[in-house]
Amino acid sequence: MAIEIVYEDDWVLIVNKPAGLLTIPTPKNEPRTLTSILNQEIKDKNSTYNLYPCHRLDRNTSGLIIYAKGKASRDKFVELFRQRKIRKAYEAFVQGIISKSEGQINNSIEGSSASTKYKVVMRKLNYTVVEAMPLTGRTNQLRIHFKQIGHPIVGEDKYAFRKDFPLRAKRLCLHAAKLQFAHPFTGKNISLAIGLNPDMQEFIKNHD
Repeated sequence: MAIEIVYEDDWVLIVNKPAGLLTIPTPKNEPRTLTSILNQEIKDKNSTYNLYPCHRLDRNTSGLIIYAKGKASRDKFVELFRQRKIRKAYEAFVQGIISKSEGQINNSIEGSSASTKYKVVMRKLNYTVVEAMPLTGRTNQLRIHFKQIGHPIVGEDKYAFRKDFPLRAKRLCLHAAKLQFAHPFTGKNISLAIGLNPDMQEFIKNHD
């Protein structure tokens, strides 16, 4: 599988993760993950380092994901995440029409505070395209928050029943679209943006 490289330097590799691929194995020990594919590719090139994911995306979420080249680099990037110095933005299709042009969801998740900002990109017949910016890093935060406000992400099957909504999709319509951070080694400001993967573009074309 050819994985699209969006940014690369001596310390980090940032790629566009396809939907349907795990970042790392679950307890079932799946042999084929994004991490295993990338490390096999660099092994074939006789690389002297291993790639380590600095965060995760759900199996059915596409978009930008950061891999560190070696453990020292990983530790630096993990610390940036811990300090919330890496800003992320996602594009999501959510069920129904969100009337407010922008807002912030401040609902706790499993007893921990959690906040998500969002703004409406476009409204369709029975769904809304939003840009969502998690201000905290709770597991499945965006999926839970949009379900909590009555607008689960299209394709959601863990936190909402698909049968309760007329709009269906083959996968979760969530895409990690933007990343911004100060490079921990060079100090350079890195700002990346990537458009929707083809399947989500096709969904918009087919669902006006």
